[in-house]
Amino acid sequence: MRAGVLGSPIAHSLSPYLHRAAYQAMGLDGWSYEVRECDEARLPGLLRELKPRRGEVPGDEGAWAGLSLTMPLKRAVLPLLDSVSDLAVEVGGANTVVFRDGASHGDNTDVYGIERALAEAGVPVPRSATVLGGGATAASTLAALRNLGLHSATLLVRDPARAGDTAGVAERLGMALAIETFDKLDVSTRVDLVVSTLPSGAADAFAARLARVPALFDVVYSPWPTSAAAAVQAGGGTVVGGFGMLLHQAVRQVELMTGRTDVPVKAMRAAGEAEILRRSASRTG
Repeated sequence: MRAGVLGSPIAHSLSPYLHRAAYQAMGLDGWSYEVRECDEARLPGLLRELKPRRGEVPGDEGAWAGLSLTMPLKRAVLPLLDSVSDLAVEVGGANTVVFRDGASHGDNTDVYGIERALAEAGVPVPRSATVLGGGATAASTLAALRNLGLHSATLLVRDPARAGDTAGVAERLGMALAIETFDKLDVSTRVDLVVSTLPSGAADAFAARLARVPALFDVVYSPWPTSAAAAVQAGGGTVVGGFGMLLHQAVRQVELMTGRTDVPVKAMRAAGEAEILRRSASRTG
């Protein structure tokens, strides 16, 4: 069986290291995991090319089990699939495609990854939360917060006029969403949990102003800790890095693609951390 990750740019992806470690530990010797550069324009053709005969021909070799999707494909893929999970519809994006019985099914495992990362770090269930940034990860964060019992949240973005998609997600989730700009940061971060979905380095300017938040989940995993995470940690708060989210969403993807539940989290964690250390050493070296 074959699986892989699509996106653009994609060379930096940790997914191959996580999935291949799982296959090895699970004894899936005939499985492979590929990396393919793919933007929105190429996605429809590539999906048609990869759509497998899985389940139609017993013992069919080389069929595609599924795909991991990263930016900018999570929203673009939805209308191209045969079916989509309720969660992916709510969030407005699928990071996972599973091929079975000649059909393609979209799902979202980012939400699961966020929930597991918070729980693993011992972050108490928040009574209030603020999300920095308004992209696909922010949408998944809102779904995770909803699943944790929150009915409202604050979203901080640079331009509220461009937050329409995320506002739509909140509406589908049944959440009240206050959308503010970053000049409201001091007031909006008087909450139990702040989640930064901003790209690497983008939250550095806010580090000092975030220092007193009780808990910060920064989706960046390298370099780690980020300036914001270091400030919160120095202030006595709890910090969660993005690797936990990445790891656990991949664990769920492996479950969906293989149909097995004995996914080796420990082996996947070790492989991902080793690759992060290798990249860090190569940058500093």
